[in-house]
Amino acid sequence: MGKALIINYDICNGCYNCVIACKDEHVGNDWTPYAKPQPATGHFWMKITDMVRGTVPKVRVTYLHDICQHCDEAPCIPACTAQAIYKRDDGIVIIDPEKCSGHRNCIGACPYGVIYFNWDLNIAQKCTMCAHLLDAGWKEPRCVDACPTGALKFGEEKELKDEINESEILHSEFEAKPRVYYVGLPRSFVAGAVYSPEEDKCLQDATASLVDSNTGEKFTVKTDSYGDFWFENMKVDHTYSLRIENDEYYPQEIHDISTAKDINVGDIKLHRKVKARKS
Repeated sequence: MGKALIINYDICNGCYNCVIACKDEHVGNDWTPYAKPQPATGHFWMKITDMVRGTVPKVRVTYLHDICQHCDEAPCIPACTAQAIYKRDDGIVIIDPEKCSGHRNCIGACPYGVIYFNWDLNIAQKCTMCAHLLDAGWKEPRCVDACPTGALKFGEEKELKDEINESEILHSEFEAKPRVYYVGLPRSFVAGAVYSPEEDKCLQDATASLVDSNTGEKFTVKTDSYGDFWFENMKVDHTYSLRIENDEYYPQEIHDISTAKDINVGDIKLHRKVKARKS
């Protein structure tokens, strides 16, 4: 057992405090034997990328965090010919700046692409989980300390066991056994809105049904007061059929909806059924 970091995308608001805190801690500061100063530009040991999903007005934004995964089976360790990379007893992976020979083998070996090269110092560098602070008595790295929403949580794996069980790792196919876990990893959504053109109003409580064309699995939601519906966390690269219905209106169907990307099907018209005239 050792240290673990949990990143919760569901409550990250994209404030970039973690990025700024990392820069503040490492740019211009020498924390040998764990890290030489981080360059002022070019390095992001904690990197955030804004991932905008969907199209207006059905949009979701996820703030993706790229950071060293501190893998239990870290590919960078055997790749280093200078034997400068090691894993501490608490699981944190360190590049010893005094042993690094600048061969850059670790950069190509890292499947997550989170190791940088400092050309001025001729060494590879990355996140250290602020090991110098932990050794000095801190309970968490600067990025976690700076997070205002609690989207970053750091601690012992055994103490975070329940939350880890509810999270995921990035790219399990790499078989690197990372110590960074994620909640709310983005998956595809299908969204739209329903309205009545005759009445010029949004239709609340219409039933939207999405059926997987391959498996037949069916998902059902109701439209809200704005006529909006959302199907979240759908399987990527699947094909679905959508049916919108309400007892007082003629149903509408849309077929061959691909979740290769997030889909906004737009505004869907439901026409009111014509009542039979009494004779």
